[in-house]
Amino acid sequence: MNENINKSALFNGSCFALITTAFTFSIRAGILPQLGDEFGLSAAQLGFINSMWFLGFPISMIIGGIVYHSFGAKNIMRVAFVAHTLGILLTIYAGGYTTLLISTLFIGFGNGCTEAACNPMIADMYSGVKMNKMLNRFHMWFPGGIMLGAIISNVMTTMNLGWEAQMWITMVPTVIYAVLFYGKAFPKAKVEGATSLGNNFKALFSPVFLFLFVCMSLTAISEFGPQQWVNIVLANSGANAMIILALTTGVMAVARFFAGPVVEKLGQTGVLLAGSILATIGIYLFSMVTGGAAYFVAIIFALGVAYFWPVMVGAVAQRVPLSGALGMSIIGGIGMFSTAIWQPIIGGWIDSSREEMRAEGFSGDELELMAGQATLENMAMFPAILIVLFIIFFFWQRNIKKTEMVSPV
Repeated sequence: MNENINKSALFNGSCFALITTAFTFSIRAGILPQLGDEFGLSAAQLGFINSMWFLGFPISMIIGGIVYHSFGAKNIMRVAFVAHTLGILLTIYAGGYTTLLISTLFIGFGNGCTEAACNPMIADMYSGVKMNKMLNRFHMWFPGGIMLGAIISNVMTTMNLGWEAQMWITMVPTVIYAVLFYGKAFPKAKVEGATSLGNNFKALFSPVFLFLFVCMSLTAISEFGPQQWVNIVLANSGANAMIILALTTGVMAVARFFAGPVVEKLGQTGVLLAGSILATIGIYLFSMVTGGAAYFVAIIFALGVAYFWPVMVGAVAQRVPLSGALGMSIIGGIGMFSTAIWQPIIGGWIDSSREEMRAEGFSGDELELMAGQATLENMAMFPAILIVLFIIFFFWQRNIKKTEMVSPV
C-alpha cells in the first residue's frame, strides 16, 4: 500500500520541518535579550512570550493526533507551513508585546502540527528496526537544529546583525520542507487497531499512562527551562551562553543517535532514573559555576536530559500501546503545555531575584549573575522530583513481564 511513496523526500521534509521547530527555539532564545531591550519588556513579559511557543505546540499537537487519520498528514503539514510563515513574519514586523505573543503562538502551533504529522507518518513508512532507527534519526534533528540555530544566532549577534535578520533565517528550513512535501503522496496507516479512537481514549486512563503523564510535565520543563532562558540566566557567568546551548544540544543529538544500545542496556526505567540524577546535578552545578567550568557542566546536563523526550514517548508506545498516535500526541502535548505554564513563573523568579539581590547591594553584571544562579537553583527542583518518581516507576515496572525492547521514538 505504501510501496510507491517517496520515503526519502518525506523523511527529509520531516527533518527540515523539525529543524524549523528547533530554529524557532534556539534563535528566539538568542534574540530574547534584544527583544527585551527594544520593546522594554520585563523578564516576566518575556516569559509569557516564551510560553506562547509552548502553548501553541500542545494545542495543535493534540488536535493533530485526534484528526490524523481523517484530516491526513499532508493537510496537517500544510497548516504547519502556514502557521510557521505567519508566526515568523509577524515576529519580524512586530510592533510590541501583543504582536510578539500572537506571533509566537502561531509558531508554536506550526511546531505542534509538525510533531503530530511526522511521528506517525514515519512510523507508517517503515517497520521493525528500520522504523525505530528512522524515528530516532528524525528526533535527533531537534537538538541538532537547536545547536545549529544557536551557532547561527551567536555569529549573527557578534556581527551586530539585528534580531529581524536572525528570524529571517528560520524561513530557510520552512521553505525547504514545503518544497520537499509539495506534490508528494503520503503513506496510509499500516496498523488498523491503533486507529480506533475509542481504544485510544480508553488507554489514556490506564495507571501507567497517567503516571507517565505527570512525569512528562516535569521532564519537559527540566529540559526546556534552562535551555530557553540560557542567554539571560548565564549571560554574565563568564561563559558564552549560546555556545553552552550549542554544546548542550550537540551532545544531546549525538546521544540520541546512539539511543538504541543505551536503552537496551539500561532499560527505559533505568535510563529515565539515571537521566533525572544527571539533570539535577547539571542544573544545580550551573547555579554555582562560572567561566569555563560551565561548558563541562553543560555536558552533564545534556546527558541527563538527552533521552527524556524520546524515551518518554517510547515508554508510551511500548507500555501503553493501545493509546496509539493519540497517546504519543498527548504525552508530547502535556510536556509542552507544562513548559508553557512554567515560562512566566521562571521569568518571575528572575525578576524577584533581581530585586532581592539589588536590595542586598549588588548591581550590574554581578547582580545579573546572582539572579541567574538563584533562578537555576530553583529549576533544579524539577529533575529532583523526577528522581523520586522514577525510583517508584523502576520498582513498579521491574516485575512486569519484559516485552520486546525497542529504541525510543
